Amino acid sequence: MQRKNLLILLVIVSSIIVGLSFIFNKSINITNFPSAGNSIVAFGDSLVEGVGSTADNDFVSVLSRKIGEPIINLGVSGNTTSDGLARINSVQAQDPKAVLVLLGGNDFLRRIPAEETFKNINQIVTELQQNGAVVVLLGVQGGLIGDPYEKYFEEIARSRGALYVPNILKGIFGKSDLMSDSIHPNNAGYAKIAEKIYPVLQEALPK
Repeated sequence: MQRKNLLILLVIVSSIIVGLSFIFNKSINITNFPSAGNSIVAFGDSLVEGVGSTADNDFVSVLSRKIGEPIINLGVSGNTTSDGLARINSVQAQDPKAVLVLLGGNDFLRRIPAEETFKNINQIVTELQQNGAVVVLLGVQGGLIGDPYEKYFEEIARSRGALYVPNILKGIFGKSDLMSDSIHPNNAGYAKIAEKIYPVLQEALPK
Protein backbone atom coordinates (compact mmCIF):
# COMPACT_ATOMS: atom_id res chain seq x y z
CA MET A 1 0.00 0.00 0.00
CA GLN A 2 2.83 2.37 0.88
CA ARG A 3 4.59 1.57 -2.38
CA LYS A 4 1.39 2.33 -4.32
CA ASN A 5 1.03 5.67 -2.56
CA LEU A 6 4.67 6.47 -3.33
CA LEU A 7 4.14 5.73 -7.03
CA ILE A 8 1.08 7.97 -7.10
CA LEU A 9 3.06 10.75 -5.44
CA LEU A 10 5.88 10.40 -7.98
CA VAL A 11 3.41 10.62 -10.88
CA ILE A 12 1.86 13.78 -9.40
CA VAL A 13 5.24 15.41 -8.82
CA SER A 14 6.39 14.53 -12.35
CA SER A 15 3.23 16.06 -13.83
CA ILE A 16 3.76 19.26 -11.87
CA ILE A 17 7.38 19.51 -13.01
CA VAL A 18 6.39 19.01 -16.66
CA GLY A 19 3.69 21.67 -16.40
CA LEU A 20 5.97 24.19 -14.72
CA SER A 21 8.69 23.61 -17.27
CA PHE A 22 6.44 24.93 -20.03
CA ILE A 23 5.61 28.06 -18.04
CA PHE A 24 8.88 28.97 -16.38
CA ASN A 25 11.68 27.40 -18.41
CA LYS A 26 13.09 30.31 -20.39
CA SER A 27 15.59 28.06 -22.13
CA ILE A 28 12.82 26.35 -24.12
CA ASN A 29 13.45 26.47 -27.86
CA ILE A 30 10.53 28.61 -29.04
CA THR A 31 9.81 28.16 -32.73
CA ASN A 32 10.10 31.45 -34.69
CA PHE A 33 11.30 33.51 -31.72
CA PRO A 34 11.82 36.37 -32.24
CA SER A 35 9.17 36.64 -34.91
CA ALA A 36 9.29 39.18 -37.71
CA GLY A 37 5.49 39.54 -37.67
CA ASN A 38 3.63 42.72 -36.77
CA SER A 39 0.58 41.84 -34.68
CA ILE A 40 -0.64 39.75 -31.76
CA VAL A 41 -3.75 37.64 -32.37
CA ALA A 42 -6.00 35.70 -30.03
CA PHE A 43 -7.67 32.89 -31.96
CA GLY A 44 -10.36 30.55 -30.70
CA ASP A 45 -13.90 30.12 -29.47
CA SER A 46 -16.26 31.85 -27.01
CA LEU A 47 -13.59 32.01 -24.30
CA VAL A 48 -11.48 34.15 -26.61
CA GLU A 49 -14.49 36.16 -27.75
CA GLY A 50 -15.19 36.85 -24.08
CA VAL A 51 -18.72 35.50 -23.67
CA GLY A 52 -19.83 36.19 -20.10
CA SER A 53 -17.74 39.35 -19.63
CA THR A 54 -18.71 42.97 -19.94
CA ALA A 55 -17.11 45.22 -22.55
CA ASP A 56 -13.30 45.27 -22.41
CA ASN A 57 -13.16 42.77 -19.53
CA ASP A 58 -12.53 39.62 -21.59
CA PHE A 59 -9.08 38.14 -21.03
CA VAL A 60 -7.83 39.37 -24.40
CA SER A 61 -8.61 42.99 -23.51
CA VAL A 62 -7.08 42.56 -20.04
CA LEU A 63 -3.91 41.07 -21.56
CA SER A 64 -3.70 43.89 -24.08
CA ARG A 65 -3.68 46.44 -21.27
CA LYS A 66 -1.08 44.44 -19.35
CA ILE A 67 1.41 44.25 -22.23
CA GLY A 68 0.64 47.72 -23.58
CA GLU A 69 -0.03 46.43 -27.11
CA PRO A 70 -3.21 45.78 -29.09
CA ILE A 71 -4.32 42.17 -29.43
CA ILE A 72 -6.63 41.31 -32.31
CA ASN A 73 -9.54 39.22 -31.04
CA LEU A 74 -10.54 36.51 -33.52
CA GLY A 75 -12.67 34.47 -31.12
CA VAL A 76 -15.93 33.05 -32.49
CA SER A 77 -18.44 31.52 -30.12
CA GLY A 78 -19.20 27.88 -30.83
CA ASN A 79 -16.10 27.20 -32.90
CA THR A 80 -14.70 23.68 -32.88
CA THR A 81 -11.14 22.89 -33.87
CA SER A 82 -12.43 22.06 -37.35
CA ASP A 83 -14.06 25.50 -37.59
CA GLY A 84 -10.82 27.10 -36.45
CA LEU A 85 -8.81 25.24 -39.04
CA ALA A 86 -11.25 26.37 -41.75
CA ARG A 87 -10.69 30.05 -40.94
CA ILE A 88 -6.98 30.04 -40.20
CA ASN A 89 -6.40 32.33 -43.18
CA SER A 90 -8.09 35.11 -41.22
CA VAL A 91 -5.25 34.83 -38.70
CA GLN A 92 -2.53 34.65 -41.34
CA ALA A 93 -3.90 37.83 -42.93
CA GLN A 94 -2.95 39.77 -39.77
CA ASP A 95 0.78 39.02 -40.23
CA PRO A 96 1.03 37.86 -36.60
CA LYS A 97 4.19 37.75 -34.55
CA ALA A 98 2.38 35.82 -31.79
CA VAL A 99 -0.87 33.88 -31.77
CA LEU A 100 -2.78 32.69 -28.72
CA VAL A 101 -4.64 29.51 -29.69
CA LEU A 102 -7.59 28.41 -27.55
CA LEU A 103 -9.75 25.66 -29.02
CA GLY A 104 -11.02 22.24 -27.99
CA GLY A 105 -13.76 22.98 -25.48
CA ASN A 106 -16.55 22.73 -28.02
CA ASP A 107 -15.06 19.52 -29.38
CA PHE A 108 -15.39 18.02 -25.92
CA LEU A 109 -18.99 19.24 -25.55
CA ARG A 110 -19.86 17.74 -28.94
CA ARG A 111 -18.05 14.48 -28.16
CA ILE A 112 -15.65 14.77 -31.07
CA PRO A 113 -12.93 12.12 -30.72
CA ALA A 114 -9.78 13.47 -29.09
CA GLU A 115 -7.64 12.16 -31.96
CA GLU A 116 -9.56 14.35 -34.42
CA THR A 117 -9.47 17.35 -32.08
CA PHE A 118 -5.73 17.26 -31.65
CA LYS A 119 -5.00 16.44 -35.27
CA ASN A 120 -6.74 19.75 -36.03
CA ILE A 121 -4.93 21.65 -33.27
CA ASN A 122 -1.58 20.27 -34.39
CA GLN A 123 -2.30 21.39 -37.95
CA ILE A 124 -3.38 24.86 -36.75
CA VAL A 125 -0.17 25.27 -34.75
CA THR A 126 1.94 23.99 -37.64
CA GLU A 127 0.37 26.32 -40.21
CA LEU A 128 0.70 29.35 -37.94
CA GLN A 129 4.35 28.54 -37.35
CA GLN A 130 4.97 28.02 -41.06
CA ASN A 131 3.72 31.57 -41.51
CA GLY A 132 6.34 32.79 -39.00
CA ALA A 133 4.34 33.27 -35.80
CA VAL A 134 5.21 32.26 -32.26
CA VAL A 135 2.33 30.15 -30.93
CA VAL A 136 1.05 30.23 -27.36
CA LEU A 137 -1.13 27.16 -26.89
CA LEU A 138 -3.84 27.49 -24.23
CA GLY A 139 -5.14 24.27 -22.71
CA VAL A 140 -8.67 23.34 -21.69
CA GLN A 141 -9.83 20.34 -19.71
CA GLY A 142 -11.26 17.49 -21.73
CA GLY A 143 -13.28 15.76 -19.03
CA LEU A 144 -15.31 16.34 -15.91
CA ILE A 145 -13.18 13.83 -13.99
CA GLY A 146 -9.52 13.87 -14.92
CA ASP A 147 -8.07 15.55 -17.98
CA PRO A 148 -7.42 13.28 -20.98
CA TYR A 149 -6.64 16.36 -23.10
CA GLU A 150 -3.59 17.40 -21.09
CA LYS A 151 -1.18 14.86 -22.59
CA TYR A 152 -2.16 15.90 -26.11
CA PHE A 153 -1.67 19.61 -25.46
CA GLU A 154 1.69 18.94 -23.80
CA GLU A 155 2.92 16.77 -26.65
CA ILE A 156 1.97 19.32 -29.33
CA ALA A 157 3.61 22.15 -27.40
CA ARG A 158 6.76 20.09 -26.83
CA SER A 159 7.09 18.76 -30.37
CA ARG A 160 6.28 22.05 -32.09
CA GLY A 161 8.20 24.41 -29.85
CA ALA A 162 5.08 26.28 -28.81
CA LEU A 163 4.62 28.03 -25.49
CA TYR A 164 1.92 26.45 -23.35
CA VAL A 165 -0.45 27.39 -20.56
CA PRO A 166 -2.17 24.31 -19.05
CA ASN A 167 -5.92 24.22 -18.41
CA ILE A 168 -6.76 27.91 -18.26
CA LEU A 169 -10.03 27.27 -16.40
CA LYS A 170 -8.38 25.40 -13.52
CA GLY A 171 -9.37 27.06 -10.25
CA ILE A 172 -12.09 29.01 -12.06
CA PHE A 173 -14.51 26.45 -13.48
CA GLY A 174 -17.33 25.61 -11.08
CA LYS A 175 -16.77 28.62 -8.80
CA SER A 176 -19.89 30.79 -8.79
CA ASP A 177 -17.97 33.96 -7.97
CA LEU A 178 -15.80 33.50 -11.07
CA MET A 179 -18.34 32.14 -13.59
CA SER A 180 -21.13 33.87 -15.50
CA ASP A 181 -22.78 30.54 -16.39
CA SER A 182 -21.85 26.86 -16.34
CA ILE A 183 -19.22 27.28 -19.08
CA HIS A 184 -18.04 30.88 -19.29
CA PRO A 185 -16.19 33.01 -16.73
CA ASN A 186 -17.31 36.43 -15.58
CA ASN A 187 -15.08 39.50 -15.42
CA ALA A 188 -13.24 38.20 -12.35
CA GLY A 189 -12.72 34.81 -13.96
CA TYR A 190 -11.36 36.28 -17.17
CA ALA A 191 -9.00 38.47 -15.14
CA LYS A 192 -7.58 35.29 -13.57
CA ILE A 193 -7.14 33.71 -17.01
CA ALA A 194 -5.21 36.80 -18.10
CA GLU A 195 -2.95 36.47 -15.05
CA LYS A 196 -2.11 32.88 -16.05
CA ILE A 197 -1.33 33.78 -19.65
CA TYR A 198 0.55 37.05 -19.09
CA PRO A 199 3.99 35.69 -18.06
CA VAL A 200 3.92 33.14 -20.87
CA LEU A 201 2.87 35.67 -23.50
CA GLN A 202 5.78 37.86 -22.43
CA GLU A 203 8.12 35.02 -23.42
CA ALA A 204 6.69 35.20 -26.96
CA LEU A 205 7.51 38.88 -27.39
CA PRO A 206 10.94 40.43 -27.98
CA LYS A 207 12.21 42.38 -25.00
